Amino acid sequence: MCGIVGALAQRNVTGILLEGLRRLEYRGYDSAGVCLRDEYGQLQLRKSLGKVADLEAKLSTEPAEGLQGIAHTRWATHGVPSDENAHPHMSGHITLVHNGIIENHQSLREDLQAKGYEFASDTDSEVVVHLVHSLSTNGHGLVDAVSKATKMLEGAYALAVISSEEPEVLACARYGSPLVLGVGIEENFIASDPMALRQVTDRFIFLEEGDVAEVRRSGISVRNKQGEEVSHPVHKLDRGHDVADKGRYRHYMQKEIFEQPEVVAATLAGRIGERTVLSQALGSLAQEILPKVEQVQIVACGTSYHAGMVARYWLEDWAGVPCSVEVASEIRYRKTVVRPGTLFVTISQSGETADTLAALRQAKKLGYLGFMTICNVPNSSLVRESELSLMTEAGPEIGVASTKAFTTQLVALQLFSIALAKANGLPSEREAELVSALHQLPKLMEEFTDLDALVQHTSEAFAEKNHALFLGRGVEFPIALEGALKLKEISYIHAEAYPAGELKHGPLALVDADMPVIVVAPNNELLEKLKSNLQEVRARGGQLFVFASPKAGFTSEEGITVVEVPDSPESLAPILYTVPLQLLSYHVALLKGTDVDQPRNLAKSVTVE
Repeated sequence: MCGIVGALAQRNVTGILLEGLRRLEYRGYDSAGVCLRDEYGQLQLRKSLGKVADLEAKLSTEPAEGLQGIAHTRWATHGVPSDENAHPHMSGHITLVHNGIIENHQSLREDLQAKGYEFASDTDSEVVVHLVHSLSTNGHGLVDAVSKATKMLEGAYALAVISSEEPEVLACARYGSPLVLGVGIEENFIASDPMALRQVTDRFIFLEEGDVAEVRRSGISVRNKQGEEVSHPVHKLDRGHDVADKGRYRHYMQKEIFEQPEVVAATLAGRIGERTVLSQALGSLAQEILPKVEQVQIVACGTSYHAGMVARYWLEDWAGVPCSVEVASEIRYRKTVVRPGTLFVTISQSGETADTLAALRQAKKLGYLGFMTICNVPNSSLVRESELSLMTEAGPEIGVASTKAFTTQLVALQLFSIALAKANGLPSEREAELVSALHQLPKLMEEFTDLDALVQHTSEAFAEKNHALFLGRGVEFPIALEGALKLKEISYIHAEAYPAGELKHGPLALVDADMPVIVVAPNNELLEKLKSNLQEVRARGGQLFVFASPKAGFTSEEGITVVEVPDSPESLAPILYTVPLQLLSYHVALLKGTDVDQPRNLAKSVTVE
């Protein structure tokens, strides 16, 4: 959630830095700060708890100007929100801002304290600035010191560093957290998001994992993680990203489906290392609360409720922790029994869902261990009223039927599940396996959106249908529920979802040639059971539409249409199989001629009971 802005110019950059921070306010933050090298070569540091407006107020009473500077908005991970924990952090002639989480900060802190360094904050970021300073005193220039420091860091980082002794240099580096370079004319810039710099440039260099860059007014040089000088292309961006612009897409929902590879990558950024989940991404109290969790209670509504149902499988399988999932409007109005050590988790796109918020407030009277939220809107009520929070990075979602908000919720819940499992002794090899799969997720998500034309063709079979049945087993059952919800929301086809094993307990009575049956069939341990269930459908003349892995052994024939999807790690299947079901509902709605983005009787954010 943190934001970085930096600038080197032939003019005062204070206004550029502040405008950049304002453009990053959508990300959520709890404090802001800026550091400028003034005309006398002194570093002028200004920090403030609260909003960018509070920082501006401080600058109005304590002005600071310079041709070189860095700025930051912070979302607390290590240390509570405070002036002391706000960025930038300073060590002698060096100041630094940092996004991400440094896993080995404690051992580095102890080493630096042994060398005489004193710490003014509780952050992991201050460790990095002292580390860079210690290396710079050994005769290394700023960029070399930063490069050497990064080789000692474990975790994720985006760094921007300036020195009072090198007025023409801004050093930066990234690993696991995004950073871009803005290219100007005799001035250059850095930021965690191009949006922060659109007021000064439309040309950007995107740093890659492990890169270290030396930014000067006259030019930019980049070294990769092997220390070799590399040349990255300069991308010219069109006008700034505008969520109110559908661009080349026909509907917002379509646009938001195809944005999923990007927003999934953003949700993972800075939260996973090469082999581990960075648990502090959940908040500064995560390491205190997670080891005490003995049970999880998830509360949500609608699509978010389906996300919680998926998470239950992960939490019980990987973390070995019992998990209950309830609809917020139901748990509010019954007496609940709270077991010791229960973490109360809310899920909401808006953070203002009335029933979910009321359930949280009621739960605070009942003796839960702690409160956590998965949310897409920083500073929303759920975020403010929860001790732990994990932001999805879906960006604004305009289509009423949730798409990218749902998949980023699943990503965030998987990160939470692995973090809790890690606190409960998950073997490091298993954690590394799950994290390796997450590194593949954005690319795999692109492959699943590439199924669009195939799904569009399949959707034609639904043009005259009025009912549909979705089936899944195990962790795919909640995905079937979500698929049915999407279809009914925007096409107005009556759709239901069942665990495939429940067919004989009622739903089978509905199956005939006019009731298409949509099946989610990844290649997992329940596949053979699922195939047996599908024979029951075929025997009743039902038309099957099977979304299946190529390894699942399905072939299209009379009564069965197979939509073959890319093979993927089992842990990612619930996230990935959501995409073709979204595409199916979208294309069926087009055939039905409904209002895709604003379906009748529905609202985007449900802020009433």
